[in-house]
Amino acid sequence: MTEPRASRPGGRAASTFSVGLISDTHGLLRPEALRALAGSNFIIHAGDIGDPAILSALRRIAPLTAVRGNNDRGAWAAALPETAVLAIGAVRILVIHDLAELDLDPAATGYRAVVSGHSHRPHCREDNGVLWINPGSAGPRRFRLPIAAGRLRVSGATLTARLIYLV
Repeated sequence: MTEPRASRPGGRAASTFSVGLISDTHGLLRPEALRALAGSNFIIHAGDIGDPAILSALRRIAPLTAVRGNNDRGAWAAALPETAVLAIGAVRILVIHDLAELDLDPAATGYRAVVSGHSHRPHCREDNGVLWINPGSAGPRRFRLPIAAGRLRVSGATLTARLIYLV
């Protein structure tokens, strides 16, 4: 894993933020996904984007933190980091496409959440004070796996997550 690149949102008076979560679009940005992400203060794309136009569309909704997935290729994808950090107030969120590439202990290094993709399986659990969330795949259906995205609510140091099944 390479050193995460941090991005810090601009100041905002309110202490509650909504972070839209999306992954594995593989070149398909569904209208349902855009509706699910509408109203987000920030968006995280956890890789396998497939088309740089998807990043542009997401940036029109909210500031975007995105990482490169194993299927992202070309000059546009090479400019994306393998990992990233979104810092919202006192909360640090680590973003990585494939959890198998994670080579640190998020709890020991001060991360409150880890957002990943790759498996296409929506998943959310808390372990040792770290929220692990994979919003699943919002792109083309793979096998019989659901099409999904997610939402993370950050209020002070409290995080709550929900998975959003799109179709």
